[in-house]
Amino acid sequence: MYTVKELSTLAGVSARTLHYYDQIGLLKPAEIAANGYRQYDDAALLRLQQILFYRELDFSLKEIRSLLDAPDFDQIKALESHWDALRARMARTENLISTVEDTIKHLKGEKEMSKKALFKAFGDEEQEKYAKEAESKYDPETVRASNRKWKGYSAEKKQAIMDEGNQVYTDMIAAMSKGADSPEVQAIVGRWRKHMDYFWTPNLDQLLGLATMYGQSLDFKANFDKMHPDLADFFPEAVASYVANHS
Repeated sequence: MYTVKELSTLAGVSARTLHYYDQIGLLKPAEIAANGYRQYDDAALLRLQQILFYRELDFSLKEIRSLLDAPDFDQIKALESHWDALRARMARTENLISTVEDTIKHLKGEKEMSKKALFKAFGDEEQEKYAKEAESKYDPETVRASNRKWKGYSAEKKQAIMDEGNQVYTDMIAAMSKGADSPEVQAIVGRWRKHMDYFWTPNLDQLLGLATMYGQSLDFKANFDKMHPDLADFFPEAVASYVANHS
């Protein structure tokens, strides 16, 4: 059996995250010891590994729980699926790295590079693949409408929208010490929800799914980590509290 502290150290996740997973029924301890401490067994370790794999693949916590709790869930098949998805992601990353390297050589005069090759890693095929990925998680027409809405803004408007969004995250970082449930943080979440109207208007479930994706997506998490190392964990927690209070 493993305590929260031991599992936190072993898996590299925060104790707060484990407590939150227990709270939402995603990862329950095998038992509660006489002293009140959560105890996790080997089955919980394997479930946590699955959770972390799905997080790396940008699934929301709600989606992960639904998958893991399905009667026909098969760990081996799931791992094989993770392998395929991660290999595909690695191939795309390698393609991007290759394009960066070739462009550097091109700019240094060491290698000729066609104009088409400059954008090889961002071709229509790749863009179509990621559009389909987004459409698989949300209503396809919603995704397309959001893209059309964004493209309709002027460059100045787009910059103003991005600045407003960055200010929301900056203010949330400043208020994190007050707690995810605090009135200050909840007010900031309300501002973030209103900010989403520039793109689309998600319902509460979608809002939580979006916040969870922000905390798990490699690109978004990297940006959050640059702003504050705890933001990726704190942000979904704050939005979960907001959703619970408005349901």
